[in-house]
Amino acid sequence: MHGEYKVPGGKLVVVDLEIKNGALSDVRLSGDFFLEPPEALDVINAALTGLPADADDARIAAAVEQSLPSEAELFGFSPEAVAVTVRRALA
Repeated sequence: MHGEYKVPGGKLVVVDLEIKNGALSDVRLSGDFFLEPPEALDVINAALTGLPADADDARIAAAVEQSLPSEAELFGFSPEAVAVTVRRALA
């Protein structure tokens, strides 16, 4: 499954994922956004993996936010933008 979201005034957020046993699997977030440290991308992918496929935007955004290290900085996107992108992939 594939979803894209262009953040108003921001960057493109893209996600590719699979659904296995009702949960997100093989999640791969990408886009033209910036993320520091870059390793935080793997943390976000891991936080999304295993979420129920019927999780709402708030739960998805919270999983992303809670997974990020305190020093992480997102440029041009947000946890909420990731949630919109994931929901679009699942639509």
